[in-house]
Amino acid sequence: MPEILVIKVGALGDVLRTTAVLPGLRERVGGARVTWLTAAAARPLIERHPLVDRVVTWDDDDASALAVTEALQATRWDWVLSLDDEQPLCALAARLDAERLSGATLDASGGRAYTDDVEPWFGMGLLARDGKRAADRRKVENRRTQPAIYADMLGIPEGRPALPLPEHALAASQAFAQAHGLFDDELVVGLNTGAGGRWASKELPRERVVEFAAQFASTQARPVHFLVLGGSEERARNDQIIAGIRAIGARARALDPGTDNDLVTFSALLALSDVLVTSDSLALHLALATETKVVAFFAPTSAAEIELYGLGEKVVSTAADYCSYLPDADNSSITPSRLVDATARVLALGRTAPRVVSRPQRRTP
Repeated sequence: MPEILVIKVGALGDVLRTTAVLPGLRERVGGARVTWLTAAAARPLIERHPLVDRVVTWDDDDASALAVTEALQATRWDWVLSLDDEQPLCALAARLDAERLSGATLDASGGRAYTDDVEPWFGMGLLARDGKRAADRRKVENRRTQPAIYADMLGIPEGRPALPLPEHALAASQAFAQAHGLFDDELVVGLNTGAGGRWASKELPRERVVEFAAQFASTQARPVHFLVLGGSEERARNDQIIAGIRAIGARARALDPGTDNDLVTFSALLALSDVLVTSDSLALHLALATETKVVAFFAPTSAAEIELYGLGEKVVSTAADYCSYLPDADNSSITPSRLVDATARVLALGRTAPRVVSRPQRRTP
């Protein structure tokens, strides 16, 4: 049986979107057994994928690295896809017995390098052979999505990510919908507008989020349920957004699903949305993997790299420093009115598939 190893450890959103390669790998290497090496935090995003046979977790300490390396060296790999450029992972890839290696490794002098076949992707990254300035220029000029680039450079059909959700996550999300009256015929707009600590300019200011909610609610003939989402570090931010939306009046209802949900429950909760308005963040990739419609906004990062799979629309900064990867990039052109217009267009498309998480039917007398 052919053995394939995928090394993709972080970040969480990147791990999930990289699952798009799995159908193509299985098609190209028929009958292959796929092992995926990832971070322990990312395991819930991989372990239920039907095309992954085994998940191995990697922690950033010497003992873990040694144990993982010894375990993986016991297999003769037909194909290793080494898709992270950190030195310990490059060293791991270089030590494995592989018929074919694609991706990051070590060169003869022990420096980080990558194989020729992955130049289209790694040539836009930190290991680019002609330096960071050229890599940054290529990243700005790039108009191809990450799954399209991966498919071409690996010689596989283009696929899409998938995140099968466990029963406990589905049940928790459905219970939330039942408790808050999120019936199937209600309008639910998810809001995931923060971005964590690293990329402040990915984040939409709280006041702009509330203004979007007010403007959008004013265009609708029925009340709008705004599902205010985020992680634990966004608790205070979300409280302020919820208070602002509740002050709008009866046309806007703010709902708080909490900020301490595990990854799969968070995914199931956001999948209650008719459309998710989101930053370029983990939530965007979770939505796409659960076939949730999205309006995604971009300022410091590349919108071109993101494939929406027909599920939504991008709102892209028009500032001069768009796609600069600067933490203080100008996102002022991501206005409430642009987001309102995009949200209306996405909703007008209607649903083409059942929701991953069903909402309760309204009882009729």
